[in-house]
Amino acid sequence: MDFKKIKIGNVLFWVFIVLMIVPQTRSPIMVAINKVRVLVFSPDVLGREKQGQLEPFTYKLTSLDGTYVDKQIGKGNVVFISYWATWCPPCIAEMPSIQSLYEDYGDKVDFLLISNEDPEVISDFLEKKQFGIPAYVPRMNAPYNLFERTLPTNYIIDKEGKIVVKEKGASDWNSQKIRNVLDMLLDTSVTPSE
Repeated sequence: MDFKKIKIGNVLFWVFIVLMIVPQTRSPIMVAINKVRVLVFSPDVLGREKQGQLEPFTYKLTSLDGTYVDKQIGKGNVVFISYWATWCPPCIAEMPSIQSLYEDYGDKVDFLLISNEDPEVISDFLEKKQFGIPAYVPRMNAPYNLFERTLPTNYIIDKEGKIVVKEKGASDWNSQKIRNVLDMLLDTSVTPSE
């Protein structure tokens, strides 16, 4: 048995534990761990039996500058909704992939990043990280089919209000799989199946 390797392994384990206990290092470590997940995990299209159907509705939101915004869901537009928070490591880890997707699809898909945090906190975070994704604070409770306690939870909703993708946890939203889903939803009103 090589005691030198065992000692190094034990030391590394304890260093990791100490870093996780120290508040200043916990969040960056959790973001890094979640970035690994983002690199290897892309969301899947829900099977037809799991695709929820939303009644068309108007999502009442407030933009970060305080303007009231009403977004139509299930009324002819494809929507990407992300429930997230600035303090959430998985949310932070997947944000660059959402930004990249937004840069290519932001003029065709409604992107709604929804957080219950103070608008100034959200604005400061987005500015510091140089993200240009539209973020909102809700003025209403999420509809039943969109209610989740897990952050992040993201949805892609088709033009008729069918939930095509629902994913909890950090994911690669800029994957070719998701781009193909969006292209299909934008080209037709047919809901893709797995």
